[in-house]
Amino acid sequence: MRVLVAIKRVVDYNVKVRIKTDNSGVDLANVKMSMNPFCEIAVEEAVRLKEKGIATEIVVVSVGPSLAQEQLRTALALGADRAILVESDEDLSSLAVARLLKAIVDKEQPHIVILGKQAIDSDNNQTGQMLAALTGYAQGTFASRVDVAGDKVNVTRETDGGLQTVALNLPAIVTADLRLNEPRYASLPNIMKAKKKPVEMVTANSLGVLTTSTVKTLRVEAPAVRSAGVKVGSVAELVEKLKNEARVI
Repeated sequence: MRVLVAIKRVVDYNVKVRIKTDNSGVDLANVKMSMNPFCEIAVEEAVRLKEKGIATEIVVVSVGPSLAQEQLRTALALGADRAILVESDEDLSSLAVARLLKAIVDKEQPHIVILGKQAIDSDNNQTGQMLAALTGYAQGTFASRVDVAGDKVNVTRETDGGLQTVALNLPAIVTADLRLNEPRYASLPNIMKAKKKPVEMVTANSLGVLTTSTVKTLRVEAPAVRSAGVKVGSVAELVEKLKNEARVI
């Protein structure tokens, strides 16, 4: 069984982002970049499937600049077998990324595709669902548990009303939620071995995919600064402030 894992290069979650002075986007100059946390969970799940003897090969793919090789090498150090980088310096929409991933799926023919449920930079939560629509594969989103049995995969997913388990026929798309697993750390020997694992470089043109976006970013602004909280001495004072200052009651 071949497992394809899509990962994304994002600003490290510990970094406080800065907005460019012209409000055209986020300032990435001299900013630490890392693998998207939900993508780390997706990689970990694929590695666990391989350790159980279910998966025989793990292929990781990323869409982004050449610097994204760093995140691909991290995934290789965590246990992936080989990597593919679709080079692009454009600010791609979710649909464009899904189209590129669809081309990779057509080429690699994986049995399971695992993605993080969303990226912490754009927070769109769209790519996995769009990829499922483009490929026609079954999908299990927001997965908190994945059980593969033969040609089916049972995905326990988190919903507003609780947990729902869906049985999917392979091939299938799975998007990883926060509680699916706890990602491991790459050991030094595995980091050294990852340097020798193959990373294939491709472009959108070579895949025959048009990445023209129908979405345009007009302006990016930092969230408004919140005023400091205050302590009140009584319930009556709290009600008065909620009524006359906050105007919520």
